[in-house]
Amino acid sequence: MKIDKCWLCSCNVYPGHGIVFVRNDSKIFRFCSSKCHKHFKAKHNPRKIKWTKAYRRLQGKELNNDENIEMELRKNRPVRYNRNLYINAIKAIKQTEKVEYLRKLLLFKQRRRNLVAKKLSLAEKELEKHKDILPLKIDQLDSESMRLETERKSTAHLKVSEPTKFVKNRKNKKKGDDAMDLDS
Repeated sequence: MKIDKCWLCSCNVYPGHGIVFVRNDSKIFRFCSSKCHKHFKAKHNPRKIKWTKAYRRLQGKELNNDENIEMELRKNRPVRYNRNLYINAIKAIKQTEKVEYLRKLLLFKQRRRNLVAKKLSLAEKELEKHKDILPLKIDQLDSESMRLETERKSTAHLKVSEPTKFVKNRKNKKKGDDAMDLDS
């Protein structure tokens, strides 16, 4: 099964889904939805539309030059079946998924640190601008207490209790001559 990519947003287009447009010069454009098709017909640039992969990569919001992504690209070369080769390939896929996840996490943390630093600098500028309103002078305020801690916190000291098991309490059935037993 061949999974194509949408020309505009780069998401997966599975067989039997999406829209195909073929230009007069036999160039094939595949689209995942009518939304992407309309943007294409309106001649919009995918690098300027905020929800596309091209925009996110260009703005540094996603990994753009990762070796793992290049390895995943399909190479149209026939390979003779070899059991060991396939076993090694499956192991390599698991490792690359782990590495890719860690790199994405690192990228996210770095972007988050930059945002926090930017917000802090804006807050400090605002304090400096309105220092006459504050009851204390800025020199008396501890700058370290105002800063957010951006370093990684350790969770090793926390103890996690085992999840509680919920047991459904059954009500005791009436037993006797005049009691009605519906279950049996």
